[in-house]
Amino acid sequence: MNDTRKNFILLLLITTGLFSSFSLLAHGVDDVTKQFLEANEGSAIFPFIYIGAKHMLTGYDHLLFLVGVVFFLFRSKDVLLYVSLFTLGHSLTLLYGVFSQIEINPYIIDAIIGLSVVYKGFDNLGGFQRLFNYQPNTKIAVTVFGLFHGFGLATKIQEFQLPSNGLVSNIISFNLGVEIGQLLALAMVLIILSFWRKHSSYLSFATLTNTGLISAGFMLIGLQLTGYFIS
Repeated sequence: MNDTRKNFILLLLITTGLFSSFSLLAHGVDDVTKQFLEANEGSAIFPFIYIGAKHMLTGYDHLLFLVGVVFFLFRSKDVLLYVSLFTLGHSLTLLYGVFSQIEINPYIIDAIIGLSVVYKGFDNLGGFQRLFNYQPNTKIAVTVFGLFHGFGLATKIQEFQLPSNGLVSNIISFNLGVEIGQLLALAMVLIILSFWRKHSSYLSFATLTNTGLISAGFMLIGLQLTGYFIS
């Protein structure tokens, strides 16, 4: 068995193990955070910044999508543009969803977020050009999927029925924390990619990596739809 096949099998096993371990925690909230959210009264800016950052850093579906977005972006201005579009999308729907009390079934919205991961991996592989001889507008797609990611965040935060006292400052703080978490995660991803891009294995493993994104996206979709039908 050659090294490429061994590495692919190892990647598949690690991915499967992670999703098996964390399947029950998709967008979950740990007990300490849950107790704080349920007991909190009034404005709590720094705790909500922390919660938002932690939620993004542990939200592997958001991170997988970001990996797909920046995987083939080699110029800093392109990274900034696409991440800004994603940020704009999820910030708008996070704030609008909470303040307008728009509730979407969490399993459905998380399944759509899983679909966004599938889309980006498929797009990175040139799937639309090969199968349909058509290339969707990537900027529009990233923004639209950002809107769904934001609704996912809004749906989760609304589960705790936060009091109106201090709600505006708390939700803005949560959104700020999400952006901080996203920047930290993006920095780690870009550091890893920058080192990896110096080696010839980067392009040779591009197909395997994006196929892994597609597989992970379908696993997320399956987990969420299963939860929807059995809940």
